[in-house]
This record gives sequence, C-alpha cells and structure tokens, in this order.
Amino acid sequence: MAIQAFNTALGRINKLKGEILAHAVPVECLGITGQMKKMPKNGGDTIIYRRWLPYGGTLASALSANTWVVNPTLHLTQEGVTPPAETITPQDISVQLQQYSCLYGVTDKTVDLYEDDVPAEMKKQTGQRMGLVRELLRYGVLKGCTNQFFAGGTSVATVSTRITLPQLRKIVRSLRANHTGLITSILSPSALFATTPVEAGYLVFCHTDAEADIRDLPGFKEVAAYGTRKTVHEMEIGTCENFRFIISPELQSTQNAGAAVGATGLYSTGGSNIDVYATIVVGDQAWGDVALRGADSIDATWIPPGHKDKNDPLGQRGYVGAKFYGAAVILNNGWMAAYFHGITALN
Repeated sequence: MAIQAFNTALGRINKLKGEILAHAVPVECLGITGQMKKMPKNGGDTIIYRRWLPYGGTLASALSANTWVVNPTLHLTQEGVTPPAETITPQDISVQLQQYSCLYGVTDKTVDLYEDDVPAEMKKQTGQRMGLVRELLRYGVLKGCTNQFFAGGTSVATVSTRITLPQLRKIVRSLRANHTGLITSILSPSALFATTPVEAGYLVFCHTDAEADIRDLPGFKEVAAYGTRKTVHEMEIGTCENFRFIISPELQSTQNAGAAVGATGLYSTGGSNIDVYATIVVGDQAWGDVALRGADSIDATWIPPGHKDKNDPLGQRGYVGAKFYGAAVILNNGWMAAYFHGITALN
C-alpha cells in the first residue's frame, strides 16, 4: 500500500524539527568546516560554486590551478604606452543535490499500551541517523580528494606505517605550495549559520582508533595544556605544529586493504593485511556543503496513530521520519589532503 503524507499541526512539526536538530548537530565533525550554502526553496537542484584562478593558472592539475605564473620582465611598462587589458579566469564547480531520508513506523497498540515512549526514541534516533548520513556523505566525498598521501607506500594497497610527523610535514609542504589558507573560523555547533573564530591552522579529522598514534607524535600538546585557547570541537584532542586533531568514531577504516601485516606492528581486523584509515586534512575553503542548519533545512515528519483516512481507516499506524536535500563537493583539491595510514596494534 502506498504511503500517503498527511498534514499535521504546525506547532508539533516545529517541535520535532527542534528535537532532530538537537541530536544531529553533536555528531557532526567534518561539518564544522567547508563553504556552507543554505539550500534555497525552489532554487533548482544544482549549486554552482565559483572561484578565480590566479594569473597564469590552469586546470591541468591542482598545483597549476593554485600557482601564479608571473614574469616581472613581461610587466615592464614603456612610457606613454598603455599595456594591453587582460581578464581573469573563473572556475565553476557544480554539484547536484540529492534527497536523503529515513522513516520509522509505529502502531496504535505500541503508543497506547507499551510502557516505553517508543515514538520519542524514534525521534531521537531519526536525528542521530540523519546526522550520521550527513557525516558519511561528507566523508565519502572528502576522502576522494586527489591530493593523496600514503603512509609507507604509494597506494592504499601498499600502506605499511602509521601516522608520522615527517609525513604530516610533507602534507604541509603540499598545502603551502598550493597557497592554502589557514582555517581561522569554524561553523558554530548550533542550528544557526554563525561562525566561531579560532586560532589559525589546519584541521585534521581522523578515526578515534588513531588517537594513540597521534598522542605519540613528537611535540604533541593535548587539549588540557591549551590554557585559555579554545577547542574547535568537543572531540578535539590536541595539536602538533600546524595541525589541530579532531577524532570521530564515524570515519571508518577499510579493513584488510593495506600491505601485509608481517612485523609492522599495525592493526588488522582478523586478516593478514593492514586496516587502512583515511585521515582528512583541511585548509580554508577547500570544500563546499549544503548545510544541515536552520529550521527549514530538514523536513521532519510525526504522524501519530489515530489519524484516519482511506489508507488507514482505523488510525492504527503512525510514522516518524525525516528527509533533507544535501550535497558535498571538493572545491580545491590542493587545499586539502587525504592521508591513508594504518594504526598501531595495541596489545
């Protein structure tokens, strides 16, 4: 039987939206960065970002797209002679919105007779689930960045070491060569489009499994030693040189995808090959996102049992769910990096 949508009281929908957002925002990690675009109603399904190439830049590679090609000799100006007028070159990057949703069903018997408030738990899980969908959508896009680094190898299949400071410095060298800006503000952890200033640096997002290796980095300073310095996220664990590390259990590894475990001392999930983790290093304006923020960015549903129509004449069924339109897109591959590595096996 086809599911038919019903109109519900405006106040109740608003209350459910508030509940869902309250649970969705805390699970976000990657979402504190990126060029956030609020989805306009009736604005089409395609968002176009635009940036301007530096003089002489080309789209042949990430580096060439971020490199100025300037010869002082060619800028010599003769007295009384007007130099030829030139123009600047844009790069348009488009991304198509997709719709994501989930739906739970509940019966009148459950609502009327069960001792547990099942609809309330469904609302809570709807928010958490939609937040996770959003985060995994971002992660899938960002780890596809073309500026890739492989610990101890040249591909995912040859990854053979853990996170190391020399490799991180190599990433910094690449970011600086691409004129990557430091992140100086993040999206506020609320339902609003407010930003919060932070100390300049690059943000590193990695799985919680990598925490021990990060803390072993030479010169690592934990959050407790920050003093008056504010953290960028509740899951920030510390800093090392140019990096601030944020961990999340949602940034899952690819199991048994690396080199043979052998005597490396690295972790494998019951296989003979190393589990490979993709850590995301982000600079300013590296990627874009349609933000899961604001009261009109998520369409939540609560149809309680008792709402009678021809499809449910006795009002026996109810539904809790949500949907949103979203998309994530890399705007500049040279301004971020995907770092593939293993983790130390803790025995």
